[in-house]
Amino acid sequence: MSSHPETFSAFDPADYLNSFDDVVAYLEAVIDEGEDDPTLITQALGAIARSRNLSAIARQAGMSREGLYKALSAGGNPTFATVVKVARALGLRVHFESVA
Repeated sequence: MSSHPETFSAFDPADYLNSFDDVVAYLEAVIDEGEDDPTLITQALGAIARSRNLSAIARQAGMSREGLYKALSAGGNPTFATVVKVARALGLRVHFESVA
């Protein structure tokens, strides 16, 4: 048995979003499991943006890098317009479908 305690780094989903299929599956899981919690959805978009080029995503969304990071962080509260712009910059589209 080692005398050194094990250390773990914090889990960051951005480290595992390697393909567009991963991105879509991650967002679908967050929406399905998060009961449509908008905070979880915006944090998921933040993880996806971090897995890509955050600066380029911010430019495409018409925001500063810092503004985008803050808006999509745990304490952020982005407008719906920001969510739509970020989704578009990530190559995604927001859409609605009937659940009834």
